[in-house]
Amino acid sequence: MAMLVGLLAGCGGEDKVATTGKVADARFLADNAAWREQRRNELIAPDGWTSLVGLHWIELKSHFIGSGPGSGIKLAVGPARLGMVTQQDKRVFLTPEGGTTLTYNGEPLKGRVELESDRDPNPSTVGFDDGKGLLTVIERGGRHALRVKHADAESRTQFVGLDYWPAQEDWRIEGRFIPHPPGKTLTIVDVIGVANESPNPGVVEFERDGTTFRLEALGQVGGPLFFVLADRTSGHGSYPAGRFLDADAPQAGKVVLDFNRAYNPPCAFTPYATCPLPPAENRLDLRVEAGEKTYAKPIKVL
Repeated sequence: MAMLVGLLAGCGGEDKVATTGKVADARFLADNAAWREQRRNELIAPDGWTSLVGLHWIELKSHFIGSGPGSGIKLAVGPARLGMVTQQDKRVFLTPEGGTTLTYNGEPLKGRVELESDRDPNPSTVGFDDGKGLLTVIERGGRHALRVKHADAESRTQFVGLDYWPAQEDWRIEGRFIPHPPGKTLTIVDVIGVANESPNPGVVEFERDGTTFRLEALGQVGGPLFFVLADRTSGHGSYPAGRFLDADAPQAGKVVLDFNRAYNPPCAFTPYATCPLPPAENRLDLRVEAGEKTYAKPIKVL
């Protein structure tokens, strides 16, 4: 994250002065620029969110999977016949096709294996196309799906970059953390309609323009906090379905909310993600003109 001078030069002149007319602190700008660079690098990593090329729900007891025409689950990329995926007692197994070169958690895959999902302690990863392709299993509402990534995904190779509001120090706000009773959860619904009970350790109160606002926090007690929020810019400058925000663990009852680091969910970049939506409690009657704007997807030329 220590990329101070070079990153500052790449941020554009608009970040040097906030709309208040005040000159922003150099360290603040440098830290914000470094965060943006890390954010971009994570998105466009070979296995980042922009590499998603498919999400395939496992509906039957068994499916042949592959990119060939005879596959019950047809992949957009990869071997014509990758193998057979089987469901048994709420567990998922993969039997590779003979002659297909695959890896399982980084090791050569020779026979039938169980595919642990993203809800399990040790999720499994199947590699193909010399490591460019990755297949994993997700579980949502008791259903399983194959999530497929590939380094050559158009959403990755044609990534057009991120757009932000000018960084402003007055959008870095110290709030008051009010803990909830132990064990409290908050219902979070995702874009495919599945509701999950997420740990809800407390709420953060903060002030903006003389008005007090509240955001319900997700996370474990004593740990970092995560917020799924919407505001008056949602659909009017920022991503319509809302944005995410991370914060460090509360210290002495205080939490810093840096809205300059509000960022888009994966669904802004790919149709194959299952993003959480902001709960009613986190829909702010406030224009948060800070952080990441709506992603401008590349225009396809016919």
